[in-house]
Amino acid sequence: MRLAFLNQKGGVGKTTLAVNCAGELARRGARVLLIDADPQGSALDWAAARTADPLFAVVGLPRPTIHKEIDGLARDYDHVVIDGPPRVTDLARSAIMAADLVVIPVQPSPYDVWSAAEVISLVDDARIIKEKLKSVFAINRKIVGTAIGRDVADALAAYETTPVLVSAVAQRVIFAESAATGRAVWEAHPGGPAEAEIAVLVNELLQVQEMLS
Repeated sequence: MRLAFLNQKGGVGKTTLAVNCAGELARRGARVLLIDADPQGSALDWAAARTADPLFAVVGLPRPTIHKEIDGLARDYDHVVIDGPPRVTDLARSAIMAADLVVIPVQPSPYDVWSAAEVISLVDDARIIKEKLKSVFAINRKIVGTAIGRDVADALAAYETTPVLVSAVAQRVIFAESAATGRAVWEAHPGGPAEAEIAVLVNELLQVQEMLS
C-alpha cells in the first residue's frame, strides 16, 4: 500500500497520522517506509527524537520527483507512507501521483471543509492519468463528546469523489507527548484510546486498499 497524507491547510495533524499509521503497520509485522515530503521535516524530527530502535525507515524527499522514484524506494517494503507538504505545489502533485490512496486529514471545522477543495481538485486531476487512484477524508482532532465531527462528515459528503472514513481520531495530549520522544502512541500509552483509534483507522485504510487490489 502506498499512502499519501495531504492537506493544504496546516495544523490538521497530517504528520501525526502519518507517523502513527506507519507505526501501527510496523507493529503488525509489515516492512514500512515513511517518506517525509514536507520541507519542514517534521517526520524526520520525530525519527531524530527517538532513542529506541527504529520502528520503520524514514527518508526525507521534499522534491517533486517522488512519483518517479517511488518504485525504487518501495522495492523492499510492504507499505510506503508519504507525509506530504502543507501547500498545493508540484511537490504535492508528485506525492499524489506516487500514491495508491490519498488520505486527507480534516479537523472538525468549516475552514477545513472549505480548504479541502484544492486538494480534491489535485486528486481529480491526477485521476485523469491514474484512474484507480483513491482518496478519503480522515477526521482528526475530533473533540470528544461533541457532535461537530458528525456535522463535518455530513458537510464533506459534498465532495462526491472522496468518501469520509467511518473511523475518527480524537484530540488527545498523548499524541504530542509521544511525538516529543519519537514514539508511536501504542508505545507511549499501550491499551489507551489513542492506540485503539489509530488501529481502527489503519484497519479501514487496509480495507480500502483491498478494494484497489
